[in-house]
Amino acid sequence: MRLSLVVTTYERPDALAAVLATAAAQRQWPAEIIVADDGSGPATREVVAAFAAQAPAPVAHVRQDHDGFRAARLRNLAIAAARGDYLVFVDGDMLLHPEFIADHRRAARPGCFVQGVRIPLDAEATKAALAAARDAPGAVPRHARGLRRIWALHSPALARCSARIGNAVVATKSCNLAAWRDDLLAVNGFNHAMVGWGPEDKELCARLGHLGRHRRALVFGGIAWHLHHPPATRDRRARNEAILAATRRERTVRCEHGLAEVAQSTMQDGEMCL
Repeated sequence: MRLSLVVTTYERPDALAAVLATAAAQRQWPAEIIVADDGSGPATREVVAAFAAQAPAPVAHVRQDHDGFRAARLRNLAIAAARGDYLVFVDGDMLLHPEFIADHRRAARPGCFVQGVRIPLDAEATKAALAAARDAPGAVPRHARGLRRIWALHSPALARCSARIGNAVVATKSCNLAAWRDDLLAVNGFNHAMVGWGPEDKELCARLGHLGRHRRALVFGGIAWHLHHPPATRDRRARNEAILAATRRERTVRCEHGLAEVAQSTMQDGEMCL
């Protein structure tokens, strides 16, 4: 299985550098890393170029011009560029446990997609985690609030037997999500109609479910810590929730506007940087 790690980012080069440092510290490397950039400035390009120069696996940088919150299209750019047959999506503010890739590889099953968990860090813990990721990228952040501390327990044995239980308690979030490339192609990827914050990830997973793919939760493995940041505006949430409701009601499998459009236009528009 060729596993591609997709890291999405926008104008947060310090966080991206820390995330890529934790990617470099993986016990098992992915076949490739794709940084999907939503129109960030030169500092982000420099972070990616520096990382690519020393990474032991190919690194691609795909980029779109920034025009509001277009995470769905951005992830489709990465899917179109990916050479792996299994894709793991993380956000560019998610610090990865050293076993993150190994855990996702173990969790992969035909006919399934995998939802991992995130452990949110507050502002103080984020500052400490960023410093630690630069100085010791294999280090595990120690500061997480409440019951989420439980998710920081790494145990492959528990991970194997907790997928069903995890499905009941782990929400769908694209910041730690994995799926087979062929399944993503079958549903036409993320839905471009979902512009603005949320819930483009739930809408994609609903269509994967309508395709007959089953959700598996990865807990006690595939661990990632979410760096603190101000919340995104929710001004388009109601419209996007209506799209999600229609997808569920109509049991839609393939969205009208999605991956196929990006795959046709990517190379001619010059959206591949590296």
